[in-house]
Amino acid sequence: MKKAVSIALAAGLGAGGAHAQSQVTVYGIVDVALAHMNNADAVGHSVTREPSLTGSLPSRIGFRGSEDLGGGMSAVFNLESGFNPDVGTLGQGGRLFGRQAWVGLRGRWGTLQLGRILNMTYLATMKSDVLGPNLFSINSIDLYLPNARSDNAIGYLGTFDGLMVGATWSVGRDASAAGGPSATGCAGEVPGNARACRQYTALLGYDTKAYGINATYDKLYGNTGAAGGLTSSAHYDRRITANGWAMVGTTKIGAGVIARKTDAATGITESDLFYLGASIPVAPRLTLDAQVARKDVKGSPDDTNLAVARLTYALSVRSAVYAGVGRMDNHGAAAIALDAGGTTAPGKAQSGVMAGLRHAF
Repeated sequence: MKKAVSIALAAGLGAGGAHAQSQVTVYGIVDVALAHMNNADAVGHSVTREPSLTGSLPSRIGFRGSEDLGGGMSAVFNLESGFNPDVGTLGQGGRLFGRQAWVGLRGRWGTLQLGRILNMTYLATMKSDVLGPNLFSINSIDLYLPNARSDNAIGYLGTFDGLMVGATWSVGRDASAAGGPSATGCAGEVPGNARACRQYTALLGYDTKAYGINATYDKLYGNTGAAGGLTSSAHYDRRITANGWAMVGTTKIGAGVIARKTDAATGITESDLFYLGASIPVAPRLTLDAQVARKDVKGSPDDTNLAVARLTYALSVRSAVYAGVGRMDNHGAAAIALDAGGTTAPGKAQSGVMAGLRHAF
């Protein structure tokens, strides 16, 4: 269970003083898996490993809190650290609070955040992607999706009778160059170059208990030294998404498309990533999640198909065991590994199995 700690905060206001009650919650997930994949190198060798990146959910520990300011408004914050339970190191390139680090204000009008925040691309796929940040998932095809966070950002998200609107603006989207796909080395805040490492994301959606739809826009710019070939502020990476989900009895269906255009030092690349999945309660405590996806690279044979299935058994409200299978079929020069952050050879198909244990607190 999440542990709530009430802390009395005394703050001096002018010549007098004020006392306010602040609620702080400590929470986290520890998730460890064992995975086996074939065709993990150019000669077709297999590999068995305990991945650092994720099992079914990335491991983390976090602190979030709020203080009632009166008039329906609260001060809020969230500090969340990702870690690698296989070796005990910090994730996101060694950042102390690599997953989230922000403070903000919340009211009936929505939430305003400042700091390192989850941007609208991250939030858009949370309900339509039934596998989430699973080791085998669409996140292997586009490693940005589970890492769609923005440094040096201001963000807003509001919900009004089911209508959702949100946006983020970053003046330096990624200050770290360490940590693989979660860090791309574009700190921004450059005098005389307002576009260097800037990022804009926006979301418009509608959500009910039975279904939801949303669309997002995400454009990030590069600068000298940035990863992904975005070596100047004239280069950019843009994603436009459309996502939806619906309940059919007790089964959840989720689908979406992510249209991407990258203008990098190596040229312009455009692709569409389509996905369709279902989450089916097959027995008490037992859930089957399955998903198919296709990445279509425009004007190129370098396409990729994905199929994944996962069974999860809830041992309790907080603990679960799971097992999954997956296959990634690469065509042309595509070399996307089935496991996020793994390796395979160009044009090869890679199959894998995984099993793990997850505990939330």
